[in-house]
Amino acid sequence: MQLASETNSEILATTVNTIVQCAAETLRIKQVEERFSALRSSVICSFNQLLDLKDLNTGVHSTRLAEWGMRVGQELGLSEEQLQNLEVAALLHDIGKVGIPDAILRKPGKLDAEEYALMKRHPEYGWAVLRSLPGFERAALDILHHHENYAGTGYPAGLKETEIPVVSRIVSVIDAFDAMVSSRPYRNGLPPEEAIRRLIESSGTQFDPVVVQCFLTFAAAEMNTVFAAAGTTVSSAL
Repeated sequence: MQLASETNSEILATTVNTIVQCAAETLRIKQVEERFSALRSSVICSFNQLLDLKDLNTGVHSTRLAEWGMRVGQELGLSEEQLQNLEVAALLHDIGKVGIPDAILRKPGKLDAEEYALMKRHPEYGWAVLRSLPGFERAALDILHHHENYAGTGYPAGLKETEIPVVSRIVSVIDAFDAMVSSRPYRNGLPPEEAIRRLIESSGTQFDPVVVQCFLTFAAAEMNTVFAAAGTTVSSAL
């Protein structure tokens, strides 16, 4: 009887010890995950601040894209992992522009062929910056392809339709819209109706029609908010 009691006590002690070890390991894993998440956020914020230092318009533009992109991604039913990559890709899609000379980035007129060829390298530069960072590999690929066209006429790889990552297709649409409505020192933003018309006109050729339709369901309804974020107003654009 005493032997059985001692055996039960040993089993209980072993079980309790195992539970304590598992709890400690779970806590350790949670702490590591929290630290990794904090580091990831810090890296994103640091790169976004770098964009602000390079060009304030670029950094603010990227923040708007992240907000719009997440709404589109949620409407399209993207997974949590895809949404995380979308946020990074929208915020940092222009990070490769740190490798483009200011004379080209801020040129008030049309770029010549050589300048445009260099400008087209910025998705590759962005991919090169991010691809070696743990946890950013997928977002780096999404950034690499955000200037692909739905019909296969974009760059750098000439991908078409669903060959283009869905995150890249989303960034492509909202990037183009924001660029059209935003005012710059050398030009005024387009009226909202014209920007929307151009998105629709290029739907199925430059842009994924599903993404365009999803984006316009709230962009058109929130036109004043969109324009305020872009640094102008509907009335001034008109």
